[in-house]
Amino acid sequence: MRHRRTSLGLIVPFALIAAFSLVACQNMSLSKLQANYYFNSANALFTEGKFSRAIEDYERVIRLNPELTQAYRFLGESYKSLFNPGKDTPENKERAAKALDALLKAYKVDPNNKDIIYSLGDMYDRLRDVDQAEKMFLRIIELEPGNMNNYYVVAEFYKRYAGERKELKEKAEQMYLRRIETDPENVQGYAYMANYYDNLPPTEFKDKFDRALEYVKRRQALEPDNAEVYYTIGVNRFQKVYQLQNFLSQADKEAVAMEAEKNLLRAIEIDPNFPDSYAYMKILYINVHAKVYPERESRYTSEADRYGEKFDEIRKRQLDRIKLEKELKKG
Repeated sequence: MRHRRTSLGLIVPFALIAAFSLVACQNMSLSKLQANYYFNSANALFTEGKFSRAIEDYERVIRLNPELTQAYRFLGESYKSLFNPGKDTPENKERAAKALDALLKAYKVDPNNKDIIYSLGDMYDRLRDVDQAEKMFLRIIELEPGNMNNYYVVAEFYKRYAGERKELKEKAEQMYLRRIETDPENVQGYAYMANYYDNLPPTEFKDKFDRALEYVKRRQALEPDNAEVYYTIGVNRFQKVYQLQNFLSQADKEAVAMEAEKNLLRAIEIDPNFPDSYAYMKILYINVHAKVYPERESRYTSEADRYGEKFDEIRKRQLDRIKLEKELKKG
């Protein structure tokens, strides 16, 4: 009998431990199921732009399952969506702090997740913490050096602050160049570089249009029959003679104006249904040719009207086609 009581004495504690373990596992599974439910609910609210309600559900998810990393990320995104950069109120500052806290927690758990890194970099950017934002954006390039879009994102980030910090202007240019060097056969890299120069203040870079043209020409070598390339050159030459007319000699004005006309006409020849080429021909004749050649003003004004009518005609056809396609989809 004594031996039997001893066996029972051992069995009962083990049975209790097993029962408690089973309950714990069931509770854990239940918590995760509840967390998944609220996570799906929060995601739906986030997609609908109902960020305050999404925050409530994401916070429930984290209480129920702290291991669900994406809940921290989207909690941070929700607070970030409600944050208004530059608004100096306690409520707005709290949103910023909570957004940053949630994103940092997500980053700590998953430091190689590109989406989380980008979200965190974007939050630092909104807070105008340039140094921390830069670290995050450069980290993305480290993780994906072959992704061309990453270079563009970082270059655009630098460009936004180029007016405040001179070294960032140089970094922007270097980043655009790195994109080209990484994939020299990709025409988009040359387009981005040209656009960068085109949008610099002419007061700082009077040769910016010629710098931009250099990269458009390199793109042209890869796409010799692309109407958009000729259109881009035409616009570039128009902008140079129009914006720098007080700095150019008469001979230079005539040469650049003729180059603009030549390339816009070539764009029309390649693609006669691209309306913007006609629009810039009108602008060129009114704002440049009529002034460079005042003795021919009436002629260029008349020609400008003709190109304007052609633009209206093609644009109307495009809009009518878009309208018809929408109606067909509805039907």
